[in-house]
Amino acid sequence: MSEKSSSPGEAGTANGTADPAASRPGGPLPGDGESIVVPPSILKQQAGWGQTPAQPRTDGVKDDEPQVFASTVRRKDLSEAGYDENPPGAGKLGVILGTVLALLLVGSGVTLYMVNRPDSSKTKAADAAPTTAPPTPTADPVPPIKDSAKVLPTVAGDFGKKPVITLPTEKPDGTFVVKQVSEGDGPKVDKGNWVTVDFAAKDWATGKDIAGSYDNGKPQLYQAGAGKLIPALDAAVAGHKAGSRLLVVAPPAAGFGSQGNSQMGVGATDNLVFVVDIKQATAPDATIGGDLAQPPAGMPTVKDNGKKAADITPVPGVADPTELKSAVLIPGKGPKVEKGEKVVVQYTGALYKDGKKFDSSLDHGQAFSFVTGGGSVIAGWDQGVVGQNVGSKIELVIPASLAYKDQPPSAAIPANATLVFVIDILDAGVGAPDQ
Repeated sequence: MSEKSSSPGEAGTANGTADPAASRPGGPLPGDGESIVVPPSILKQQAGWGQTPAQPRTDGVKDDEPQVFASTVRRKDLSEAGYDENPPGAGKLGVILGTVLALLLVGSGVTLYMVNRPDSSKTKAADAAPTTAPPTPTADPVPPIKDSAKVLPTVAGDFGKKPVITLPTEKPDGTFVVKQVSEGDGPKVDKGNWVTVDFAAKDWATGKDIAGSYDNGKPQLYQAGAGKLIPALDAAVAGHKAGSRLLVVAPPAAGFGSQGNSQMGVGATDNLVFVVDIKQATAPDATIGGDLAQPPAGMPTVKDNGKKAADITPVPGVADPTELKSAVLIPGKGPKVEKGEKVVVQYTGALYKDGKKFDSSLDHGQAFSFVTGGGSVIAGWDQGVVGQNVGSKIELVIPASLAYKDQPPSAAIPANATLVFVIDILDAGVGAPDQ
């Protein structure tokens, strides 16, 4: 099975910035498929920090999405599995309810992503322009990052707690600043790393607070430099260690641009101030190591191979289960995964009958992410991952009724097959609803 490297903001890159979350591992559950359209009125409730999305493709296929197992979504002409675009019809009500849960969690507090919709009048004017007119830039160029400026806000408080930001009386000079307030001792963030951050923000022009993750109690999870965030946040964390606190001053070109953000009360010329605490950095090939506990009697045994796919060996003579079975092989110390959260994992999948591997994210060198409770993965994953602690390595034995039933996604998985997954839960937090 082939995989293309892709990124939410930079399609087709090969530098490890791909987000396999968008591909959602595997194939569909049985059914004709159903598309869910979220009304703009709901999306507008989610304040955030993303860049204006590119125009959607008309063929229903996202650019250069990698294909991996465990999903309810087919794709088209991207692998030998022959995936379609639409999610399965089976469990339609569950898919809709799961999507609402994810929206409620993300919408309950400010995330780092923004829904920008083009102004219809501008679109009409553009359409009416002569085809020979030279193209005009859609945004001002992002200024280079510096670590100081003539005047800067001050920051008080400890890492991990909501900071106190004091704005000077002077106006900003337009410098794009990323200044390290304190240095952590964790791994350095590279482009393409998954990061969880907590942040607070102010509008320098008005002095008003902008709600951040410290206000809703949920860290933000995203890939550094993947192009899904405003430049102020997309570029800020790279090169800094986990455990560091950063002061970021973003002129409009590094923020919401000349359009501002009316939902947040940010004007077109407003400079924004962020204090960003980098909680965790996770490389795309990261795994969870340690001594493996033995699973309960009757469950397949597991051999951990580090950054290579795990070996899964079924117990001879044990009948296929009719219900989901799970075991914690390495207990994590992080928070429990909640429905609606975005989760980053490594996984190996094998057949229960003989332990034959059919896929592994470790073979692709790229962690996989998905939003729990949204119907984007097979039911066994949604049920088995929620409630587990971040940092855990778990084993799931998933009966066909919670997997692909009699419509497997490829020849590698027989019809009505029971599946086994070993899953490393690397991180979790609030993510973009479109990832």
